[in-house]
Amino acid sequence: MTAPPDPLLQDLHDPLTRIRDAFVAQDGLIYLCGNSLGQLPVATRGRMADAVEAEWGRSLVRGWNSHDWIGLPHRVGDAIAGLVGAAPGEVIVADSTSANLFKLAVAAMQARPDRKVVLSEPGDFPTDLYMLEGAIRTLGGDRRLVLRAPEEIEAALTEEVAVLVLCHVHYKTAALRDMARLTKAAHAVGALVIWDLSHSAGVVEVDLNGCDADMAVGCGYKYLNGGPGAPGFLFVAARHQASLVSPLSGWMGHAAPFTFVDDYQPAPGVARFACGTPPILSLIALEAGVALSAAAGAPAIAAKARALGDLFIARVGDRAGDALTLISPADGAARGGHVAFRHPDAYAIVQALIARGVVGDFRDPDVMRFGLSPLPLSFAEVARAADLLVEVVATRAYDDPAYKVRAKVT
Repeated sequence: MTAPPDPLLQDLHDPLTRIRDAFVAQDGLIYLCGNSLGQLPVATRGRMADAVEAEWGRSLVRGWNSHDWIGLPHRVGDAIAGLVGAAPGEVIVADSTSANLFKLAVAAMQARPDRKVVLSEPGDFPTDLYMLEGAIRTLGGDRRLVLRAPEEIEAALTEEVAVLVLCHVHYKTAALRDMARLTKAAHAVGALVIWDLSHSAGVVEVDLNGCDADMAVGCGYKYLNGGPGAPGFLFVAARHQASLVSPLSGWMGHAAPFTFVDDYQPAPGVARFACGTPPILSLIALEAGVALSAAAGAPAIAAKARALGDLFIARVGDRAGDALTLISPADGAARGGHVAFRHPDAYAIVQALIARGVVGDFRDPDVMRFGLSPLPLSFAEVARAADLLVEVVATRAYDDPAYKVRAKVT
């Protein structure tokens, strides 16, 4: 077995080291949960204070124009576009990831009215499947959701399929989908594709236009560091924007929202997928987080994410014996930004690690995930976390009854 790389040397040669200080750190805490909620950028605190005191406090309603609040969904959308291989005008920040998926799923099904199947994968992120079920109920008829195992997806792509909906990176295993191949296979039978980038944007390279993608959704509070409950974003390829219509025809998606006419006329471009009034304070926080990813650049971020994952896996190695089962791809090129292991006492192990200053997370029934956010993390921290994981497992420290009591949110 090859010895793990030296984390101190990796930190010495890390081109993103300069950005680590751009995040608020807590002494003694190793935060490996950026795949669930990203860390607070230092700049966000000052930017939010200015937005509240100077913009909202002094400008009041005039801020929509004087501070261009009205342009934030498009401005932040264009910044995210640069991270996911989209062009300006193809991404807008609006609502939540779930609401955006509903909008795009209904629009896609209505664009393929003679096709009755929505195809996805069992075990994909639950809210995606829930929203697809809701979209199908909304449209009625004999449409149905069909779930197939990952290795069966391509064979299930027939001329019955209206839309294929998949997570680019699996939320549990971190398995990375081949976006280009699957999109091409769907297009070969006339189906559209919606990609969920919630565990992709800001941590792996995404090339939506290079893959000829149709639509995508994603969230702002994970690797984009936009804060808890940050708004989501959606992508619609320019070639589809004139033909797809959002089922949620809110006033911000109107062609002329401030004329206050009774009849709805969808806005041109991706703007038609906006809905209600944008959450300005949340958008301002997200803009600050996205700016850090944009400054680092997607290729450098993805390279470090792979290296962090490789280090973590190598450092754990076989030192935990057969107790831990790696369920993430060992190959960094096939893996997203987190590493996941399976263990019967996964919840208790995560709690024992938290007590030792390492914050990971747990997913039922037996999965522990460690999010390796490239911007705020050092290689030395990741190596230390791996060593503590091995120690907790080897000593059975997780047998402490205090670690087995479930919290309300896990």
